[in-house]
Amino acid sequence: MTIDLYYTAGSAPCRSVLLTAKLLGVNLNLKPLNLMNKEHLTPEFIKLNPQHTVPTLVDNGFSIWESYAIITYLVEKYGKDETLYPKDPKQRALINQKLYFDMGTLYHRFADYFYPIFMGNATPDPAKFEKVKEALQFLDTFLEGHEFIVGNNLTVADIPLVTSISTYDVAKIDFSSYKNVTRWYAKLKGVLPGFEEFNGKEMLTKMYEEYAKNRK
Repeated sequence: MTIDLYYTAGSAPCRSVLLTAKLLGVNLNLKPLNLMNKEHLTPEFIKLNPQHTVPTLVDNGFSIWESYAIITYLVEKYGKDETLYPKDPKQRALINQKLYFDMGTLYHRFADYFYPIFMGNATPDPAKFEKVKEALQFLDTFLEGHEFIVGNNLTVADIPLVTSISTYDVAKIDFSSYKNVTRWYAKLKGVLPGFEEFNGKEMLTKMYEEYAKNRK
């Protein structure tokens, strides 16, 4: 059985899938795509994913994209127990809410503020940066009183959130005043297998520097 992952290493959503698979002990056949060279627009890839986005997972012929759908699929199919994604409706609702928070608020606000600067040389927008700080405060509040984002056990919701915060870190957005975020971020570095390999600050910094150099 082959599980292919079409991905771009610097992408936070792709890193979420890589970390989830590593945590589960799922071996992936990695298929990197260079988006700048339009490798995601080949007829072969569009047949797998008409939206031609990364990450895209193909599990023995079953094709699925959108990182949140991929990581929950992997956990439900290959997880050894329910710890990462409990079936209890209330626990699962809390996990799903945090996944949607990452997608619609934490990562979205970062992208809205930072990508025009990084990719288009735009002037930093103070109003957008205030939204970034508000998102960090939300996350800090969610983490108050417990070790992980939903209670005291690692769940699938922690993974995309920590890849987003890693991207904040590489972009030099200071979150040191958010004590719960800082504590949780340090903890995730120690408990997630493959953190430095797929999500480490030094590796990501070099990758983004290389990308910026190639754009010039």
